Amino acid sequence: MQQQSGRVALLGVPVDLGAAQRGTLMGPAALRTAGLVPMLETLGLLVEDHGDLMVVAEGETTERPPSNARQYREIQSWARAVSARAYQLAHSGAIPLFLGGDHTLSMGSVNGMARYWQQQGRELFLLWLDAHADYNTPSTTITGNMHGMSAAFLCGEPGLDQLLGDEPRVPLAPQRLQLFGVRSIDRQERQLLQQRGIAIADMRQIDEFGVGVLVRQIIERVQACGGVLHVSFDVDFLDPQLAPGVGTMVPGGATYREAHLVLELLHDSGLVGSVDIVELNPFLDERGRTACTVVELIGSLFGQRITGWATPSAMLPQPR
Repeated sequence: MQQQSGRVALLGVPVDLGAAQRGTLMGPAALRTAGLVPMLETLGLLVEDHGDLMVVAEGETTERPPSNARQYREIQSWARAVSARAYQLAHSGAIPLFLGGDHTLSMGSVNGMARYWQQQGRELFLLWLDAHADYNTPSTTITGNMHGMSAAFLCGEPGLDQLLGDEPRVPLAPQRLQLFGVRSIDRQERQLLQQRGIAIADMRQIDEFGVGVLVRQIIERVQACGGVLHVSFDVDFLDPQLAPGVGTMVPGGATYREAHLVLELLHDSGLVGSVDIVELNPFLDERGRTACTVVELIGSLFGQRITGWATPSAMLPQPR
């Protein structure tokens, strides 16, 4: 089924078990309170809000959970449910927008979208806008927090092999992952990234070349393969002075204009087929400041401009 113009499907994923700091379960409500839905509607988009996903913990299984993956059982239930819903929403013809929640939600959302696009004969590429690489495994992690394992899991790294259970797992080739804005990588994680040849645009490269050059290179790579892009936006991609409502602050992040330019260019590319917004922690925010900033940025991803308005349908993946 081809994506239909002008439709966005919102799904809240209030999970906060993958991080050390609780509170991201309030993220979906904060984004809605900050005016996400009316902002999208002013762009001429039809917004289908599916509410927040409710997950019931699964019963005991014979599978032994990994020894160094905290809250594994609970996150397993979330990952399976999110993957199934992502796959379902992809078939609806709308652009799925997953509202987190911590970054473990991507283990489900990206997998479900990859499954859908594989069946359409197209490759899914993953743009990881994040201060962290999230490329740990149970054998490399220092903390055991599973939000730091999301990207590695999605690229098929071992250690969480039974996480999805009967839900089909569609791992991405490491060459289809792009880390962008990274400024905090663990030592063993760095070694694994180098072994896999993962593309990384860190803040040094952003300072030296600018986001415009680097984002256009990513767009060209996806276009050359006739692919589709999933954008996984961690709020800590932004500088903490701009977005204090996150649990893992890392100084030196993207500025207000850099972030807007990244998302404006992605909109103009017509490649983005699905989006995560993760790690917003309203408990740590300053009177909704971060949530309002994120809503403005989502506006740029869906076509909002200071001078004039881009066509929302430009966001949609085009047939090969």
